[in-house]
Amino acid sequence: MCQVDEDYIDAQLETKAVLSVSRKYAFCGDCFKEYFIHKFRAMLGKNRLIFPGEKVLLSVSGGPASSALLSQVQEGLSPKTPKKLRFVPGIIYVDEGAACGQSLEERGEIKSQLEMIFRASGFPFYVVHLEAVFSLPSSVLQCASSALDRRNESYKEAVDGFIQSACSGTQRETCQGSNSYTEVQTLLSELSTQEWSGEGGTVTNKSQPFTPEQTEAVRTLLASVKTLTAREELLKTLSRQHLILHTARVRGYSKVMMGDSCSRLAVKLLTNIALGRGAFLAMDTGFSDPRYGDIAIVRPMREYSSKEIAFYNRMFKVPSVFTSALDTKAPEKASIHRLTESFISKLQTDFPSTVSTIYRTSEKLNTACPRPIVDGELTEKCLLCLCALDTGAEEATAFHATLISENLSRNRMPVTIPALGVAKQQCCASGGEQKESCGDRVDGCHSVDSFTPELQTLLCYSCRLIIKDMTSVNSVPEYILSEAERKKRRRVMKQEIQDFLLNPENDAVEMNVS
Repeated sequence: MCQVDEDYIDAQLETKAVLSVSRKYAFCGDCFKEYFIHKFRAMLGKNRLIFPGEKVLLSVSGGPASSALLSQVQEGLSPKTPKKLRFVPGIIYVDEGAACGQSLEERGEIKSQLEMIFRASGFPFYVVHLEAVFSLPSSVLQCASSALDRRNESYKEAVDGFIQSACSGTQRETCQGSNSYTEVQTLLSELSTQEWSGEGGTVTNKSQPFTPEQTEAVRTLLASVKTLTAREELLKTLSRQHLILHTARVRGYSKVMMGDSCSRLAVKLLTNIALGRGAFLAMDTGFSDPRYGDIAIVRPMREYSSKEIAFYNRMFKVPSVFTSALDTKAPEKASIHRLTESFISKLQTDFPSTVSTIYRTSEKLNTACPRPIVDGELTEKCLLCLCALDTGAEEATAFHATLISENLSRNRMPVTIPALGVAKQQCCASGGEQKESCGDRVDGCHSVDSFTPELQTLLCYSCRLIIKDMTSVNSVPEYILSEAERKKRRRVMKQEIQDFLLNPENDAVEMNVS
């Protein structure tokens, strides 16, 4: 690292420093590149979650952070690198143009620019459109157990086994002689990087993998959400969680890499607290997110600030593509996300340690993992974010008080309040017997859809706020509604046979007494 003196001179190389990322240190170009690469490799080596030979899906949006992530993986797999990365990468890009109101020409131009970058990397890539969310199966909302559980396996043993298998494979190829070259060329000719339609097949570039009806359905879904905050949370859940999760499972990837920087995670931490996701901060901002079971989310860029990423991309000409988002050109107070980002950015200007302080706080958070089986049944998960439900609160809690306030505001007596839901609501006038719906009023009515209260019982507190901001749940993708209906039927069936079920805890007590 190049120490900063009064003239910003590199003490080791005796050359003038070209950039300063903090008040303590400055770097010349070579030292900054070495520092940037070392930080990425050290983050992966310290956590040891990615085993040799694993397939890892890189989520690339075209922005500075995800582009730097792709560049680091390319650098780690380069033939000139002394200690290469040992995982098998792939790339996924989710086209959210339908949510931002972009035309087909604009979306096609952005996709073409990104495809050029992806092809230059040599990794297989998948372009998934947001419209594919309406063709997802309900199984994407079911947390699967990992088919290859490596938590008890030694990382060193896995590396040794990978090296031995690679050496034996090299020897076999050497014995095969000249036929190996022909076989490799044949396999390479069969490879395809065509666009994925979202349904497990490939399509040509001449036809669109989605229909105008699906595009209109996406816009109708987002238009039914009244606030920009809830709209961004819904888009994040559908696009950056469900679509990427389904693609990783279909394509056989066990890890997904996100390009979240520490600047972005600092904003995300405070935003999630404001949105009522305090119970899930460790999973939303930590290095790894194991909530899905068979697919783990990792964030190797979480040690980098946005300033470092911008310097690296500019100095070493890392290509990136600008894509507009829902909050592009939005005012400061348009959403909680924008307001929090503006607050932290302004505070960072006067107090440079603001982002690092918030980020270091997130490092100290640990997930309070609930027992996977409680009273003989699996722990219930939120239908949208797939986190453990945090609504099973006792009476002396803020959540219970919120339910009482909501019922009082609707002029109802809070006699019985379900532990995981809200009492069924009726229409605002004449006890719900009017013919026309009152959901078109300016102030709105939460009783437009009779299915809304039942859907809320399957959601965590934060995801309930998204549903409450929607004028109708009829525009929600079918796979979410079908999974909610399935869970509803299972809950009713369990209540019907409750008297015939055995309690495992009571059986254990009886065995100990005997």
